[in-house]
Amino acid sequence: MELAETNMAVDSGGRGVHFWTRAGGVLPGLALAALIAVAAFGLRLVPGLGAISPLILAILLGMVFHNLIGTPKRAKAGVSFSLKRVLRAGIVLLGLQLTVQQVVAVGGTGVALIVATLLATFTFTTWLGRLLRVDPGLSQLIAAGSSICGASAVIATNTVTRAHDEDVAYAVACVTIFGSLSMMLMPLAGGFLAMGPHAFGLWTGSSIHEVAQVVAAAYARGQEAGEFGTIAKLTRVMMLAPMVLMLGWTAARRLRREGSAAAHAAPPVPWFVLGFVAMVGLASTGWMPLETHAPTTALTQFLLATALAAMGLETDVRKLAAKGLRPALLGASAWVFISLFSLGLVLLLV
Repeated sequence: MELAETNMAVDSGGRGVHFWTRAGGVLPGLALAALIAVAAFGLRLVPGLGAISPLILAILLGMVFHNLIGTPKRAKAGVSFSLKRVLRAGIVLLGLQLTVQQVVAVGGTGVALIVATLLATFTFTTWLGRLLRVDPGLSQLIAAGSSICGASAVIATNTVTRAHDEDVAYAVACVTIFGSLSMMLMPLAGGFLAMGPHAFGLWTGSSIHEVAQVVAAAYARGQEAGEFGTIAKLTRVMMLAPMVLMLGWTAARRLRREGSAAAHAAPPVPWFVLGFVAMVGLASTGWMPLETHAPTTALTQFLLATALAAMGLETDVRKLAAKGLRPALLGASAWVFISLFSLGLVLLLV
């Protein structure tokens, strides 16, 4: 009896030591990624940078640090932790920003337009990627970022595609550049076409890549257009869950068909997507106090920015440049397609 108790105490002590050793190994990299995320939020206070998502600034700062200074070896474990656990926690909390009521407010026609635009853009981009001989993983990341919700969709999709960090950085760069062009050009185009606030809001919400870019573009044409554009965009963000589930199922099926051992290495359904859906359900109940909305939104953005900072800390600019211009052409083509396709549907149906 005494021997058994002694062994249990030793095992318990061993587990405790292992936990603190592991936590200590993760802390330096996690702290570095978090500090870069804080710096990204700070940069948004600089005039002219307020419209840029902190997620984008975080990956850029991480890349600058890695390529000019170098990511320390002792930070590797924490960087890896940020890319997996912190990222997935951020995507789960992203669900709290969305409600079923927002989808209802967009209306049946609006939702159908958003879904049609998303599916058409994703299909077109992956098809063109094969035609341009762009790596399939990178093509899917550009397709997801362009068709769903920018950088958040890129990093969520990469949990399934498992592309290289340089591919993720390239895809984020594409959606940043072309989404920013939409942010500047669409208000001008909306005025030229004499679009009403409802139609213009739906166009921006169904086609511009990042939420922040949609807000900037839609509100440029007035309060009503801004509010509807934001709701339409958040409805589009809600499509992230089924798209990632579908990609995960497709990837697992392909691996099983090929007889790959990797097919049994990970579940076909990413657990964090189910958490995302659960948070959407919670937000839709109305049980969440209004006072919690601002802090949970800020926490979500911070966690995602930390994950993207970690992505930057593993991105080699030389490998990024080696990708060439074909992925950039793919990103530009996806941008033109989603802008014109959604515009055509809005002018036809709204």
